[in-house]
Amino acid sequence: MKTYVADCGDAAVRVSVSGGTAEQNWNTVRSIAARFDLGADGIVSVIPTYDALLVEFDNLLTDHDAVRGLVREATTIPRPLEGEPRTFEIPVVYGGEHGPDLGDTARFLGVTEAEVVRLHSAAPLVMRCYGSPGGAPMLDGPAFGLPIPRRSSPRPHDVAAGSVAVAGRQAVVSARPAPGGWAVIGRTPLILVDPASEQISAYRPGDLFVFRAIDADRWDDFDGRSLLPVGGDPHG
Repeated sequence: MKTYVADCGDAAVRVSVSGGTAEQNWNTVRSIAARFDLGADGIVSVIPTYDALLVEFDNLLTDHDAVRGLVREATTIPRPLEGEPRTFEIPVVYGGEHGPDLGDTARFLGVTEAEVVRLHSAAPLVMRCYGSPGGAPMLDGPAFGLPIPRRSSPRPHDVAAGSVAVAGRQAVVSARPAPGGWAVIGRTPLILVDPASEQISAYRPGDLFVFRAIDADRWDDFDGRSLLPVGGDPHG
């Protein structure tokens, strides 16, 4: 496996990984990210994705050369990943006002809306990284058989927080209101992120998301509750 390091602006470096399978590259990125201690050596944040990570630093405390040295150390001795994946159960109202693209998704796949719901909730989906809008869990897609196209006309106004959407071979839950072009097939009443909290979100890459269909009249049963792992311990 190979790693490449490039300066990214005046206060970050980007590390990309290649040469392995998608799963191997992803796990290598995560193990490199785990070597960094936020607040030490001028490191401000480390953002791992599928096959790359961004290391941001305070350029009043350190510089690109020093951070590239830290990256070399991290790639030489990656830190083993800690903790077992946790499972998050997501109640979802599919279709209707909460899932306006469910019908189009079903027609594209040539199946019923009920079958789209069944496939989407059939198996746990792995969270790979944090996405947009801030804190959204980027997930593997369900076994639809075909990649789902983005909307031909993205919604220019807010897609509601909690919207459950699919595109390509990925799935996501919107953490905050934002414009978007993914196919929205449902929505959860749970709160995924809380910027005012010390721990903004309870989930992390590697965790599992299980979706469970609920009727619209059960929305209030979950409305305003924070998403927590099964068992209730956000720290795992």
